Amino acid sequence: MHDTLELVAILSAGTDGIDGHSPAAGAIADETTIRRVGKLGLSPKNYLESSDSYNFFAALDDAIITGPTGNNVRDLRILLAK
Repeated sequence: MHDTLELVAILSAGTDGIDGHSPAAGAIADETTIRRVGKLGLSPKNYLESSDSYNFFAALDDAIITGPTGNNVRDLRILLAK
């Protein structure tokens, strides 16, 4: 018997408010992400191969856009699972 996760949420973001050339500080993903990717017909492999996480998560409306914060303390990763 395998245990399964019922709920999962992941946040990956930087405190500076931008990431490289993208306007996003990061993105969130949860247990609905894969279903929404399929519904929108997105190809995660294509986005990964072109190092384009911003447009991938923007298409899902899961990009975190804050604009530059003037603060560059740390990158933040949070995983919540149940």
